[in-house]
This record gives sequence, C-alpha cells and structure tokens, in this order.
Amino acid sequence: MEYRRIGKAGLKVSALSLGSWVTYGNQIDGGEAREIMAAAWDAGVNFFDNAEAYARGKSEEMMGAALKALAWPRQKYVVSTKFFWGITDGPNERNTLNRKYLRHAIDASLKRMQLDYVDLVFCHRPDPETPIEETVWAMHEMIARGQALYWGTSEWSAGEISSAWHIADQHHLHKPVMEQPQYNLLHRKRVEQEYARLYDDLCLGLTTWSPLASGLLTGKYRQGIPTGSRGTLASYEFLRARLTDVRGNEIAGLLEPVAQDLGCTLGQLALAWCVKNPRVSTVITGATSVAQVSENMKALSVVPKLTPEVLKRIDAIVGDNFD
Repeated sequence: MEYRRIGKAGLKVSALSLGSWVTYGNQIDGGEAREIMAAAWDAGVNFFDNAEAYARGKSEEMMGAALKALAWPRQKYVVSTKFFWGITDGPNERNTLNRKYLRHAIDASLKRMQLDYVDLVFCHRPDPETPIEETVWAMHEMIARGQALYWGTSEWSAGEISSAWHIADQHHLHKPVMEQPQYNLLHRKRVEQEYARLYDDLCLGLTTWSPLASGLLTGKYRQGIPTGSRGTLASYEFLRARLTDVRGNEIAGLLEPVAQDLGCTLGQLALAWCVKNPRVSTVITGATSVAQVSENMKALSVVPKLTPEVLKRIDAIVGDNFD
C-alpha cells in the first residue's frame, strides 16, 4: 500500500481507502461492516470515511462499533465525518453550516462513533445562507477543542474553497486542507480543471469519491440494473438514471478491451486511473463483501501499467464525454 500526504498536511492516508456511503445501514449489517473493515486494514488501508447523513447516523454507529470491536490503536487509523444535511428536523438542523449546528453535530457524531475525536471533518456541501466566515470560525473552533484534527470541504467550488482559505489565513485560523470531490473517468472537470490552481496556491489535498461512477464503470449495468445492486435500493432511486446512462455504459464497454490487455477487471482499471493522478491523496472505495475489498485492492498493481500510451488510449475512448 502507498501512503500519501493530504495536500501540505503532515497526515498520510492510504492511496485506496474505505467509505461507508450506501453500504453501511443499507446493504450490510454490523458484523459484515466489521469483517470488511478488517479485510481493508489487512490490505494496508488506514483511512475510513463516513458522514453524519449516511443512513441518518446509523453508518457512524456501525463504524464506531466496528472500530471498538477491532480495537486497533487509535494512532494507527484515520477516520472522517461530514456535516451539512443534518439528521434531525429544525431551522438550525438541516442544510446548514451555521455555528450552532456544527457545534452540536460534532458532539453527536463523536458519540455515535464512540471516539474522542475524528481525524478529518468535512463541510459536506456549501451553505449559501451562512457567511463563509462563520463556518470557517466554527471549523477552527472544532479543531481548537480537539474534536477534529483537520477540516476540509466536499463539492465546494474553487471560489468558495479559496474564500474560506483566505479568511482563515487573514485571521490566523486553521485552514481547510482537503476537498472531497467526485472523481472518475466520467466526472473529471472539477478536479482536473476547476481546482487546478488550488493545488499549488493552497496546497489542496483530495479524498475523492465515486471512482466507479456508482458502479457504472464496473460494466455491470450495461444490461440494466441487476437484482441486489445499489440501483435497486429505494433510498437511492436518484442513481438509476446515472447507472443506465446509455453513453456511459457504451464507454464502459469500449474500455473493457483495455482492462483485458492489462490483465485486470474494468473496475480495477477505473480505480487505478484515479490513483494515477498525483493530486489525489486517496481514492475512497466501497465494498459489500470481503471479496470485493480484495478485488478493489488489486487495482494498486494496475497503476504502474498505466503508461502514457495506455492513458492516451483511455482518453481517446472517453473523449469529451465527461462532466
């Protein structure tokens, strides 16, 4: 396993990490979550990604129970959570990054996860109704209280990230050091174009999500949505249009020969392609079984095979068919 720094921060995370979105509390139970995390750990994974909103807090509870049962030394692993959507009703509890919400949200998350602190905490989406300065101060205070070590953003625009960074710099506050954007072969513009200046100017690190485009880049949706897949979950109905996208599935089919030539699966090719980007600190994977963890980890052996010639071949197939 390769370990990479998150931007300019001293913290190092595994190039492939494990996230709980969709799976925890929806597709797997607590025992399965523990087994999957143990398998990832054995493969060298040290970063486990979560969020308050995942399964309305149940995902954090499951991960916290697994961490307690596995009893790994706290200094050995990195864990995250994210805030914005909220899981309780009220004018200061939904779709906000105001100081009051954030103050209570971190307390509740730490209780669910049975932790004294999280390593990484993200503002899960931008909040147009709360001044960025208020959010920056709230995140700084969270770190100052010892409840988190680093903070960052998720799916913020380059302008919003830059504003937050410069406010923190002006007031000598803890700065945002990482962003968690979607990044895959079909969703590239934000990471490769919009954020381009932020890597050098702000030393921004990336913990990217959806490397398989919610599974489309495994090729399993080329004939429709298979039984038991995430596309059949009622709570994730919004994914179905994306998973059955005709052009996206055509591209997956065209990439299949590339994967075959490299001796890997289409999913492993897609994961390796994300890891190949030196701006990416870690690629967050998902898994519903120990076997899937093992298959995902094999992508690391594919990364050295992505020569400039292979990357040009992939780009020729994808063309301009990406967001």
